[in-house]
Amino acid sequence: MIRQRYEVSGAHFAFTDRWGGVSAAPYEELNLGGAVGDDPRAVRTNRELAAKALGLDPGDVVWMNQVHGNDVAVVDTAWGDAPVPAVDAVVTARPGLALAVLTADCVPVLLADPVAGVVSAAHAGRPGLVAGVVPAAVEAMTRLGARPERITAFTGPAVCGRCYEVPDEMREEVADVVPEARAETSWGTPSVDVTAGVHAQLARLGVSIREKSHICTLESADHFSYRRDRTTGRLAGYVWLDGSE
Repeated sequence: MIRQRYEVSGAHFAFTDRWGGVSAAPYEELNLGGAVGDDPRAVRTNRELAAKALGLDPGDVVWMNQVHGNDVAVVDTAWGDAPVPAVDAVVTARPGLALAVLTADCVPVLLADPVAGVVSAAHAGRPGLVAGVVPAAVEAMTRLGARPERITAFTGPAVCGRCYEVPDEMREEVADVVPEARAETSWGTPSVDVTAGVHAQLARLGVSIREKSHICTLESADHFSYRRDRTTGRLAGYVWLDGSE
């Protein structure tokens, strides 16, 4: 269920795999995405199970309506019954409020400045990388007092550059914005390495404390992959700070 979990000075980071939930095929088992065609009751149960495994209240988890853009929402409470806004990054300075990002090949980016007490979760696919969603998230954090040199960044399981084949024109469009994302598949065709691109953007922003998962979602049977399966579930990355107001 919780494949990777880390703690840094009271900031918590976690990434799920696909196991330990109640969803039926083709979403088996721990699908956390609410907009992929799965039974909403199963998704709700899965979110409760994942929150419990992390020691979180499901009502204190902020989800996003992800649209592959660069808009950021600064939040101090979960949405409750309110409409979930179309954003690809969320930021909070509220202790105990968990921010979640859904992925199934895109890069989940979790950021925290424990000194300032500010965290962010961002959804960085190829379009979001080019649009600058990660720089936008860091900028929103700095407006709340974070400093790039104090930010710890974790990127989770995602399709790797050896597997993310794209047309050459598309690769060059990405490389024009983030040269470090230019890659080649293991079989010698053009590809994009979104994780490498995200880490290059973070480095240019002054974020030097960075860790990355080396799990490729397309290659791993333990993770959902849209490129591999098309109709499938979603993984989640979570970030939050110790305590509550």
